Amino acid sequence: MMKKTILFHALLSVVLLLGACSGKREISDLALVMAVGLDKGEKEGTVKVTAQVARPADARGQTGAPSGQSGEPVWTVETEGSSIFEAIRQMSSMSSRRVFWAHNFIIVINEEVAKEGIGDVIDFFTRNPELRMRTWVTVTPEKANEVISTVTSLEVIPGEALAKLFRYTTISNQAPRTVIMDLLSAYLSESTEPLLARVAFETSKIDNKAPDKGAQTKQVVLAGAGIFKGDKLVGTLKPEELRGLVLFREKLDSGVAVVSCPDDPNTPLSVELTNQSFNVKPKYKDGDISYDASFKAHIRVVEAGCSLDLSNKKHVKKLEDNVEKELTSQIKTTVDKIQKDYGADVLELGKVFQNEYPYEWKHYANSWDEVFPTVKINLKVSAKVESGSLLYKPTTSGKKEKKEE
Repeated sequence: MMKKTILFHALLSVVLLLGACSGKREISDLALVMAVGLDKGEKEGTVKVTAQVARPADARGQTGAPSGQSGEPVWTVETEGSSIFEAIRQMSSMSSRRVFWAHNFIIVINEEVAKEGIGDVIDFFTRNPELRMRTWVTVTPEKANEVISTVTSLEVIPGEALAKLFRYTTISNQAPRTVIMDLLSAYLSESTEPLLARVAFETSKIDNKAPDKGAQTKQVVLAGAGIFKGDKLVGTLKPEELRGLVLFREKLDSGVAVVSCPDDPNTPLSVELTNQSFNVKPKYKDGDISYDASFKAHIRVVEAGCSLDLSNKKHVKKLEDNVEKELTSQIKTTVDKIQKDYGADVLELGKVFQNEYPYEWKHYANSWDEVFPTVKINLKVSAKVESGSLLYKPTTSGKKEKKEE
């Protein structure tokens, strides 16, 4: 009896071990997708899917190509179908490996596709069990297949370079940080509308062999944001309009503001915004919804084209006033545009109100798209010069002027 028991457990262990290995996938059998682009197809009602696949043999940074290969670090394939799934399935007929999505960095959607609706995009990519929910999602006015195929920045893989554009967005403020998890959450929300980062081409790269010709090569750059209502793109914001939007959604590390010098309104002065804090509190009285928003930041002078003395209290107060007026204008202009022109709550104000007044929210859940454009936002901005600046006195030439004899 004891021998039978031991034999049974041994056989059970073998079965379990075999079962654990049955679903394994060898990396040599997989086509690892690094980026995917979605454009309108050539035929009416079709979608064009472009997938960028890493070539393991060529992606090691070697300069020479192995026998029979191109030397390019990626293989880019394009298919077309009446649905995303059909187009992707067609890739299997031209790929020697199984298309695998777990390593995908970014999804790029052409704006013409986005204007018609991205509900099918959200549905397909969130149902895909291989796709990470932290995959970046962007829209572009360019052809998506060109964007994901453009060699840019310092990376070998274009898809990786696109993803790394978002690494320092909390400093550059050129685009919001949007992943597919955020897109799905906003799409399913009762109030918040989807917001996606925007990328575009910009001629900025200089050919080292012909630097005298200046910038000649197109590069992919962060270019603001796309605003959605439901699943349709309804408008865009330029990078300079983003401060008033991103503050409501993300924590920023720093920022830049250009104002006029305290004693010379025609000369610009640049300051860095640090230790930024932003708070939004909803108010509800007699059926009216409003919000008190406060923005506080320390400012540090980083470039002054004028004579500026930070030990002069009048100079400091004037500088702080100039910064506060500039930031107030930027934020209000963007908020007004979002409310009046697009009527899409990408500011997440509905969610803030629901969290504070869950019972009252029930009366507005079905009509928030009509209420949102009418709510009042009271903004207060406070900017203080940092006391730790290294330079208090103006940076002036140490050479004495020659006196005329």
